[in-house]
Amino acid sequence: MSKPILVIKFGTASITLPSGEPDIRIISEIARQVSEIHSGYRIIIVSSGAVGAGKAYIQDYKGTMTQRKAAASVGNPLLVGLYANHFAPNKIYIAQSLCERQHFANRGKFLQLKETFEELWENNIIPIVNENDVVSDRELKFSDNDELATLLAVGFGAEILMFCTSVGGLLDEQGKILRNVSNVNEVFKFVRTDKSFLGLGGMASKLTFAKLAARMAIRVIIFGMNGKDELLEALKGNAGTLIQPGKSTLSARNRWLGSGGLVSGRLQIDEGASKALLKRKSLLAVGVTEVDGDFESGEIIEIYSHEKEMIAVARARETSSAIRANLKTLNFEVAHANDIVLL
Repeated sequence: MSKPILVIKFGTASITLPSGEPDIRIISEIARQVSEIHSGYRIIIVSSGAVGAGKAYIQDYKGTMTQRKAAASVGNPLLVGLYANHFAPNKIYIAQSLCERQHFANRGKFLQLKETFEELWENNIIPIVNENDVVSDRELKFSDNDELATLLAVGFGAEILMFCTSVGGLLDEQGKILRNVSNVNEVFKFVRTDKSFLGLGGMASKLTFAKLAARMAIRVIIFGMNGKDELLEALKGNAGTLIQPGKSTLSARNRWLGSGGLVSGRLQIDEGASKALLKRKSLLAVGVTEVDGDFESGEIIEIYSHEKEMIAVARARETSSAIRANLKTLNFEVAHANDIVLL
Protein backbone atom coordinates (compact mmCIF):
# COMPACT_ATOMS: atom_id res chain seq x y z
CA MET A 1 0.00 0.00 0.00
CA SER A 2 1.15 3.56 -0.70
CA LYS A 3 2.00 5.76 2.24
CA PRO A 4 -0.81 7.91 3.68
CA ILE A 5 -0.99 11.60 2.82
CA LEU A 6 -0.31 14.13 5.57
CA VAL A 7 -1.05 17.84 5.04
CA ILE A 8 0.53 20.27 7.53
CA LYS A 9 -0.41 23.94 7.46
CA PHE A 10 1.73 26.57 9.18
CA GLY A 11 0.10 29.94 9.74
CA THR A 12 1.86 33.28 9.55
CA ALA A 13 1.77 33.90 13.31
CA SER A 14 3.19 30.45 14.08
CA ILE A 15 6.35 30.80 11.95
CA THR A 16 7.16 34.52 12.06
CA LEU A 17 8.61 36.99 14.56
CA PRO A 18 6.53 40.01 15.67
CA SER A 19 8.36 42.03 13.00
CA GLY A 20 6.95 39.71 10.34
CA GLU A 21 10.27 38.11 9.47
CA PRO A 22 10.41 34.30 9.41
CA ASP A 23 11.41 32.75 12.75
CA ILE A 24 14.53 30.76 11.86
CA ARG A 25 14.25 28.65 15.03
CA ILE A 26 10.73 27.53 14.11
CA ILE A 27 11.66 26.83 10.47
CA SER A 28 14.57 24.72 11.71
CA GLU A 29 12.30 22.79 14.09
CA ILE A 30 9.74 22.18 11.36
CA ALA A 31 12.46 20.73 9.13
CA ARG A 32 13.86 18.55 11.91
CA GLN A 33 10.54 17.14 13.06
CA VAL A 34 9.06 16.67 9.59
CA SER A 35 12.27 14.87 8.57
CA GLU A 36 11.66 12.33 11.34
CA ILE A 37 8.27 11.32 9.91
CA HIS A 38 9.11 11.82 6.23
CA SER A 39 9.63 8.12 5.52
CA GLY A 40 6.13 7.23 6.75
CA TYR A 41 4.00 9.77 4.88
CA ARG A 42 3.49 11.57 1.60
CA ILE A 43 3.76 15.07 3.03
CA ILE A 44 2.43 18.42 1.84
CA ILE A 45 3.46 21.56 3.74
CA VAL A 46 1.20 24.57 3.30
CA SER A 47 3.10 27.58 4.57
CA SER A 48 1.99 31.15 5.04
CA GLY A 49 4.50 33.89 5.78
CA ALA A 50 5.56 35.04 2.31
CA VAL A 51 4.00 38.49 2.68
CA GLY A 52 5.59 38.92 6.09
CA ALA A 53 8.96 37.82 4.78
CA GLY A 54 8.86 40.27 1.89
CA LYS A 55 7.10 43.37 3.21
CA ALA A 56 10.29 44.91 4.61
CA TYR A 57 11.49 45.30 1.03
CA ILE A 58 8.42 47.34 -0.02
CA GLN A 59 8.78 51.05 0.66
CA ASP A 60 6.08 52.71 2.76
CA TYR A 61 4.28 49.38 3.21
CA LYS A 62 0.61 49.85 4.19
CA GLY A 63 -0.79 46.44 3.29
CA THR A 64 -2.71 47.35 0.13
CA MET A 65 -3.55 44.50 -2.25
CA THR A 66 -0.85 45.57 -4.71
CA GLN A 67 1.73 45.90 -1.94
CA ARG A 68 0.79 42.46 -0.58
CA LYS A 69 1.29 40.96 -4.03
CA ALA A 70 4.67 42.66 -4.35
CA ALA A 71 5.70 41.55 -0.85
CA ALA A 72 4.65 37.99 -1.62
CA SER A 73 6.69 37.94 -4.83
CA VAL A 74 9.77 38.93 -2.80
CA GLY A 75 8.95 36.80 0.22
CA ASN A 76 8.07 33.50 -1.47
CA PRO A 77 11.62 32.68 -2.68
CA LEU A 78 13.05 33.88 0.63
CA LEU A 79 10.72 31.60 2.60
CA VAL A 80 11.24 28.61 0.32
CA GLY A 81 14.99 29.15 0.49
CA LEU A 82 14.85 28.93 4.27
CA TYR A 83 12.92 25.66 4.16
CA ALA A 84 15.34 24.27 1.57
CA ASN A 85 18.40 25.18 3.65
CA HIS A 86 17.04 23.55 6.81
CA PHE A 87 15.78 20.37 5.12
CA ALA A 88 19.02 19.90 3.16
CA PRO A 89 21.13 18.49 6.06
CA ASN A 90 18.59 15.63 6.26
CA LYS A 91 18.96 15.01 2.51
CA ILE A 92 15.35 15.99 1.91
CA TYR A 93 14.58 18.28 -0.99
CA ILE A 94 11.58 20.52 -1.41
CA ALA A 95 9.60 21.98 -4.30
CA GLN A 96 7.58 25.16 -4.43
CA SER A 97 3.94 25.03 -5.57
CA LEU A 98 1.93 28.25 -5.90
CA CYS A 99 -1.76 27.43 -6.21
CA GLU A 100 -4.82 29.31 -7.39
CA ARG A 101 -8.46 28.40 -6.94
CA GLN A 102 -8.80 27.52 -10.61
CA HIS A 103 -6.51 24.54 -9.93
CA PHE A 104 -9.28 23.10 -7.74
CA ALA A 105 -12.38 24.28 -9.59
CA ASN A 106 -11.41 22.49 -12.79
CA ARG A 107 -11.06 18.73 -12.33
CA GLY A 108 -8.60 18.39 -15.21
CA LYS A 109 -6.26 20.97 -13.71
CA PHE A 110 -6.68 19.41 -10.28
CA LEU A 111 -5.65 15.99 -11.60
CA GLN A 112 -2.58 17.56 -13.22
CA LEU A 113 -1.68 19.10 -9.87
CA LYS A 114 -2.13 15.73 -8.17
CA GLU A 115 0.02 13.96 -10.77
CA THR A 116 2.80 16.49 -10.21
CA PHE A 117 2.69 15.93 -6.46
CA GLU A 118 2.74 12.16 -6.98
CA GLU A 119 5.93 12.55 -9.05
CA LEU A 120 7.50 14.69 -6.32
CA TRP A 121 6.63 12.09 -3.67
CA GLU A 122 8.08 9.32 -5.84
CA ASN A 123 11.35 11.23 -5.67
CA ASN A 124 11.09 11.85 -1.90
CA ILE A 125 10.51 15.57 -2.44
CA ILE A 126 8.17 17.57 -0.19
CA PRO A 127 6.01 20.21 -1.90
CA ILE A 128 5.81 23.53 -0.06
CA VAL A 129 2.49 25.11 -1.05
CA ASN A 130 1.26 28.67 -0.83
CA GLU A 131 -1.38 30.70 -2.59
CA ASN A 132 -0.17 32.49 -5.71
CA ASP A 133 -0.69 35.94 -4.18
CA VAL A 134 1.11 37.62 -7.05
CA VAL A 135 -1.73 36.98 -9.52
CA SER A 136 -4.73 36.12 -7.32
CA ASP A 137 -7.40 38.85 -7.14
CA ARG A 138 -10.06 39.44 -4.52
CA GLU A 139 -12.68 37.27 -6.19
CA LEU A 140 -10.41 34.28 -6.71
CA LYS A 141 -8.48 34.34 -3.43
CA PHE A 142 -8.67 31.50 -0.97
CA SER A 143 -10.21 32.80 2.24
CA ASP A 144 -6.84 31.91 3.77
CA ASN A 145 -4.36 29.06 3.69
CA ASP A 146 -6.59 27.03 6.01
CA GLU A 147 -8.92 26.64 3.05
CA LEU A 148 -6.06 25.83 0.69
CA ALA A 149 -4.77 23.12 3.04
CA THR A 150 -8.27 21.67 3.40
CA LEU A 151 -8.87 21.59 -0.36
CA LEU A 152 -5.60 19.69 -0.78
CA ALA A 153 -6.39 17.28 2.06
CA VAL A 154 -9.94 16.53 0.91
CA GLY A 155 -9.19 16.41 -2.79
CA PHE A 156 -6.10 14.21 -2.38
CA GLY A 157 -7.74 11.92 0.17
CA ALA A 158 -5.34 12.74 3.02
CA GLU A 159 -5.45 10.70 6.19
CA ILE A 160 -4.41 13.58 8.46
CA LEU A 161 -4.69 17.38 8.27
CA MET A 162 -2.67 19.40 10.80
CA PHE A 163 -3.11 23.12 11.53
CA CYS A 164 -0.24 24.81 13.39
CA THR A 165 -1.26 27.81 15.50
CA SER A 166 0.47 30.18 17.90
CA VAL A 167 -1.69 28.95 20.84
CA GLY A 168 -1.13 25.22 20.38
CA GLY A 169 -4.72 24.02 20.09
CA LEU A 170 -8.34 24.92 20.74
CA LEU A 171 -8.71 26.58 24.13
CA ASP A 172 -11.68 26.16 26.46
CA GLU A 173 -13.19 28.88 28.69
CA GLN A 174 -10.38 28.43 31.21
CA GLY A 175 -7.70 28.79 28.56
CA LYS A 176 -6.80 25.10 28.62
CA ILE A 177 -6.32 23.07 25.47
CA LEU A 178 -9.23 20.81 24.55
CA ARG A 179 -7.56 17.52 23.77
CA ASN A 180 -10.38 15.71 21.98
CA VAL A 181 -13.34 17.03 19.99
CA SER A 182 -15.99 14.75 18.52
CA ASN A 183 -18.47 17.43 17.40
CA VAL A 184 -17.05 20.65 15.96
CA ASN A 185 -20.39 22.48 16.26
CA GLU A 186 -20.22 22.19 20.05
CA VAL A 187 -16.86 23.98 20.36
CA PHE A 188 -17.45 27.09 18.23
CA LYS A 189 -18.57 28.83 21.44
CA PHE A 190 -14.98 28.78 22.67
CA VAL A 191 -13.62 30.62 19.65
CA ARG A 192 -12.38 34.18 19.98
CA THR A 193 -13.14 36.39 17.00
CA ASP A 194 -9.79 38.18 16.97
CA LYS A 195 -6.85 37.10 14.83
CA SER A 196 -3.14 37.72 14.69
CA PHE A 197 -2.04 41.07 13.30
CA LEU A 198 -0.05 39.28 10.59
CA GLY A 199 -2.38 36.47 9.54
CA LEU A 200 -5.69 36.45 7.68
CA GLY A 201 -7.29 33.53 9.46
CA GLY A 202 -8.22 32.67 13.02
CA MET A 203 -9.48 29.70 15.01
CA ALA A 204 -12.99 30.06 13.59
CA SER A 205 -11.52 29.57 10.12
CA LYS A 206 -9.66 26.46 11.22
CA LEU A 207 -12.74 24.95 12.81
CA THR A 208 -14.88 25.71 9.75
CA PHE A 209 -12.49 23.84 7.47
CA ALA A 210 -11.78 21.18 10.10
CA LYS A 211 -15.51 20.42 10.08
CA LEU A 212 -15.41 19.83 6.32
CA ALA A 213 -12.29 17.67 6.57
CA ALA A 214 -13.73 15.59 9.42
CA ARG A 215 -16.87 14.97 7.35
CA MET A 216 -14.58 13.53 4.70
CA ALA A 217 -13.05 11.06 7.20
CA ILE A 218 -9.86 13.08 7.73
CA ARG A 219 -8.28 13.26 11.18
CA VAL A 220 -7.67 16.92 12.04
CA ILE A 221 -5.07 18.04 14.58
CA ILE A 222 -4.62 21.63 15.80
CA PHE A 223 -1.20 22.05 17.43
CA GLY A 224 1.63 24.50 18.12
CA MET A 225 5.40 24.65 17.78
CA ASN A 226 6.30 26.12 21.16
CA GLY A 227 6.89 22.92 23.14
CA LYS A 228 9.51 20.24 22.68
CA ASP A 229 8.79 17.98 19.68
CA GLU A 230 5.25 19.34 19.63
CA LEU A 231 4.53 18.39 16.02
CA LEU A 232 5.67 14.82 16.68
CA GLU A 233 3.77 14.63 19.95
CA ALA A 234 0.58 16.01 18.36
CA LEU A 235 0.80 13.39 15.64
CA LYS A 236 1.00 10.71 18.35
CA GLY A 237 -2.02 12.20 20.15
CA ASN A 238 -0.03 13.58 23.07
CA ALA A 239 -0.42 17.31 22.34
CA GLY A 240 -2.79 19.75 20.69
CA THR A 241 -6.46 19.23 19.85
CA LEU A 242 -7.67 16.17 17.96
CA ILE A 243 -10.90 16.49 15.97
CA GLN A 244 -12.30 13.05 15.41
CA PRO A 245 -12.98 12.07 11.79
CA GLY A 246 -16.36 10.92 10.55
CA LYS A 247 -16.90 8.08 8.09
CA SER A 248 -16.84 8.51 4.33
CA THR A 249 -16.96 6.12 1.38
CA LEU A 250 -16.82 8.79 -1.32
CA SER A 251 -14.99 8.18 -4.57
CA ALA A 252 -11.96 10.30 -5.48
CA ARG A 253 -14.11 12.36 -7.85
CA ASN A 254 -16.72 13.02 -5.20
CA ARG A 255 -14.08 13.92 -2.62
CA TRP A 256 -12.89 16.57 -5.05
CA LEU A 257 -16.45 17.73 -5.64
CA GLY A 258 -17.15 17.70 -1.90
CA SER A 259 -14.17 19.93 -1.20
CA GLY A 260 -16.17 22.78 -2.70
CA GLY A 261 -13.62 23.81 -5.28
CA LEU A 262 -14.65 27.21 -6.52
CA VAL A 263 -18.24 27.67 -5.31
CA SER A 264 -20.22 29.83 -7.73
CA GLY A 265 -23.63 29.94 -6.05
CA ARG A 266 -25.98 28.60 -3.42
CA LEU A 267 -29.43 27.04 -3.36
CA GLN A 268 -31.84 26.74 -0.48
CA ILE A 269 -34.30 23.86 -0.71
CA ASP A 270 -37.47 22.82 1.08
CA GLU A 271 -37.95 19.93 3.49
CA GLY A 272 -39.20 17.54 0.82
CA ALA A 273 -36.18 18.14 -1.38
CA SER A 274 -33.88 17.67 1.61
CA LYS A 275 -35.41 14.26 2.29
CA ALA A 276 -35.09 13.35 -1.38
CA LEU A 277 -31.39 14.16 -1.39
CA LEU A 278 -30.86 11.94 1.65
CA LYS A 279 -32.40 9.11 -0.40
CA ARG A 280 -29.82 9.82 -3.15
CA LYS A 281 -32.37 11.42 -5.48
CA SER A 282 -31.65 14.21 -7.96
CA LEU A 283 -32.54 17.80 -7.07
CA LEU A 284 -35.54 19.23 -8.95
CA ALA A 285 -36.37 22.90 -9.35
CA VAL A 286 -39.73 22.58 -7.55
CA GLY A 287 -37.80 21.86 -4.35
CA VAL A 288 -35.67 25.01 -4.61
CA THR A 289 -36.87 27.97 -2.53
CA GLU A 290 -33.99 30.39 -3.10
CA VAL A 291 -31.23 30.88 -5.70
CA ASP A 292 -28.20 32.91 -4.63
CA GLY A 293 -25.51 34.00 -7.09
CA ASP A 294 -25.03 33.77 -10.83
CA PHE A 295 -23.58 30.53 -12.15
CA GLU A 296 -23.34 28.53 -15.33
CA SER A 297 -24.19 24.91 -16.05
CA GLY A 298 -21.39 22.69 -14.75
CA GLU A 299 -20.23 25.01 -11.97
CA ILE A 300 -20.12 24.02 -8.31
CA ILE A 301 -22.90 25.16 -5.96
CA GLU A 302 -23.70 24.71 -2.29
CA ILE A 303 -27.09 23.35 -1.22
CA TYR A 304 -28.73 24.49 2.03
CA SER A 305 -31.67 22.85 3.81
CA HIS A 306 -34.86 24.65 4.82
CA GLU A 307 -33.14 25.09 8.20
CA LYS A 308 -30.31 26.99 6.45
CA GLU A 309 -27.71 24.31 7.11
CA MET A 310 -25.36 23.37 4.28
CA ILE A 311 -26.11 19.73 3.50
CA ALA A 312 -24.48 19.15 0.12
CA VAL A 313 -22.43 20.49 -2.75
CA ALA A 314 -23.27 19.74 -6.35
CA ARG A 315 -22.39 20.41 -9.96
CA ALA A 316 -25.21 22.46 -11.43
CA ARG A 317 -26.97 20.95 -14.43
CA GLU A 318 -28.58 24.28 -15.36
CA THR A 319 -27.68 27.97 -15.14
CA SER A 320 -28.89 30.09 -12.22
CA SER A 321 -31.14 32.10 -14.55
CA ALA A 322 -32.74 28.92 -15.95
CA ILE A 323 -33.38 27.61 -12.43
CA ARG A 324 -35.02 30.88 -11.37
CA ALA A 325 -37.24 30.79 -14.45
CA ASN A 326 -38.33 27.19 -13.81
CA LEU A 327 -38.91 27.03 -10.05
CA LYS A 328 -42.46 25.79 -10.61
CA THR A 329 -41.68 23.56 -13.59
CA LEU A 330 -42.20 19.87 -12.87
CA ASN A 331 -39.30 17.46 -13.46
CA PHE A 332 -36.83 20.31 -14.19
CA GLU A 333 -33.56 18.81 -12.96
CA VAL A 334 -31.18 21.20 -11.20
CA ALA A 335 -28.49 18.67 -10.23
CA HIS A 336 -28.24 14.95 -10.99
CA ALA A 337 -27.84 12.54 -8.07
CA ASN A 338 -24.42 11.44 -9.38
CA ASP A 339 -23.20 15.05 -9.13
CA ILE A 340 -24.41 15.67 -5.57
CA VAL A 341 -22.20 15.04 -2.52
CA LEU A 342 -23.92 14.99 0.86
CA LEU A 343 -22.04 16.57 3.74
